[in-house]
Amino acid sequence: MIEKHIVLEDIDPVIFYGVNNTNMQTIKALFPKLRIVARGNVIKVMGDEEEMCAFEEAILALEKHCAQFNSLNEESIIDIVKGKKPQMENSNEVIVYSVSGKPIAPRSSNQAKLVKDFEKNDMIFAIGPAGSGKTYTAIALAVRALKNKEIKKIILSRPAVEAGEKLGFLPGDMKEKIDPYLQPLYDALQDMIPAAKLKEYMELNVIQIAPLAFMRGRTLNDAVVILDEAQNTTTQQIKMFLTRMGMNTKMIITGDMTQIDLPSSQASGLVQAMHILKGVKGISFIELNKKDIVRHKLVTRIVDAYEKYEEQKQETKNKEKETNTQK
Repeated sequence: MIEKHIVLEDIDPVIFYGVNNTNMQTIKALFPKLRIVARGNVIKVMGDEEEMCAFEEAILALEKHCAQFNSLNEESIIDIVKGKKPQMENSNEVIVYSVSGKPIAPRSSNQAKLVKDFEKNDMIFAIGPAGSGKTYTAIALAVRALKNKEIKKIILSRPAVEAGEKLGFLPGDMKEKIDPYLQPLYDALQDMIPAAKLKEYMELNVIQIAPLAFMRGRTLNDAVVILDEAQNTTTQQIKMFLTRMGMNTKMIITGDMTQIDLPSSQASGLVQAMHILKGVKGISFIELNKKDIVRHKLVTRIVDAYEKYEEQKQETKNKEKETNTQK
């Protein structure tokens, strides 16, 4: 009789073991000759060497399945242990699976273009209105690359620009002041990575979330780097960010031209960068629109209403200008 310890590294043990350890009970029933004890992320197993080898092979296959689909159930366990492929929704369009096991896939043609261009280019600009899924899709692509071990880390950044509020007056230290700006990024990550694993990744700096100012002086290698809300960068900031790119790194820059919170006297770095970098090989530009909005249907109506308002405002300005010229 021999004893082995198997460490579950890439998954949340809570998902693997199941509610009230139901998954472990199924696994134990399939290997009745072995004595199996699971604690934390370590499975201790004792028994015959031949049976032990079959068990270890099954656990590795189950771990791989759990890491990919963020779920594990009795039916899948039985299929995998018996050498069958579990019946899962495994569409080629699926980017990753959420923590609830739900497939995350492009929901519009432009989102699909973002996924396709990510495979072909090292730098992507994804521009579109609120709710068009640009940031969520970008983070899903980064999580997939990390799960597939194509990269070593994910770096997410945003410019800390106040949308009508003053950063200095917010309570707390620098991290507490900045965290509210980065919350949308946390929300997306929490959808895709189990809480315990996400905490571990962040403690080990495998996933880093930082304001844009913290990027200066760094060279970012083996990473997917996402700059969100890039419309609020200055020309110097976005140039600094884009030139942080290192080896085996992909960058996704997202922004919404209708939500620039910079002072009116200051030009948006994103607008300038798009003009300067058009036609540069290896850089892709994707423009999402109202048809890509995947939030509540009211969001589309709100975007429409604001667009009409801006058009009317511009028409009024043009008429006033013509009248003043005639005088």
